[in-house]
Amino acid sequence: MNRLFGTKPTAPKPTLQGAISGLDSRVESIDVKLAKLNAELSTYQQRMSKLRDGPGKNALRQKALKVLQQRKLYEGQREQLQQQVWNMEQAGMMQDNLKNVMVTVDALKSTNKELKKQYGKINIDKIEQLQDEMADLMDLGNEIQESISRSYDVPEDVDEAELDAELEALGEEMELNGGWEAESSADQLPAFLQEEVPSFLGEEKGKEEQKLAAG
Repeated sequence: MNRLFGTKPTAPKPTLQGAISGLDSRVESIDVKLAKLNAELSTYQQRMSKLRDGPGKNALRQKALKVLQQRKLYEGQREQLQQQVWNMEQAGMMQDNLKNVMVTVDALKSTNKELKKQYGKINIDKIEQLQDEMADLMDLGNEIQESISRSYDVPEDVDEAELDAELEALGEEMELNGGWEAESSADQLPAFLQEEVPSFLGEEKGKEEQKLAAG
């Protein structure tokens, strides 16, 4: 049957953007017509301003009224077309938003699936065991540090009372030996400087004093 009578050609389905472009073209054609009518009205107004009242001016007024009526019709059509364009643009924005939402939902589904796959490989019991082992190792490290830093010569616990008694005994011993001043004064000069001055140095010093007195 199709070979005998043929088939109707399938026209492409209209798209929203195509419909908007078609309406924009119609609006542009109406704008051209309105510009032409506005030019005619301006011409009639100029000619009427130069004429006195009479049949000639009335005839121009009638023509101007017809042009004005046409302009109002075209303006009404343009407003309707612009409103249709606006409605379709809103529908297009809603369609774009819906596409974006669908893309976001698909991305979330894929992410959720991947997260479940990754988290399924994690054993929480092994993680807790690892944390416990790390805590034990930290405690062991602290014990090792304390053991290494322990002093071998000085006892960790020193009795202050014993130190005070030892210091008091040391002070009494120094008093019996002449006190702190005697020992410190003796230590101020070396032994070879504390010996007596030789006699020839004393004689030379006396001669110098006599020369100074005679001078």
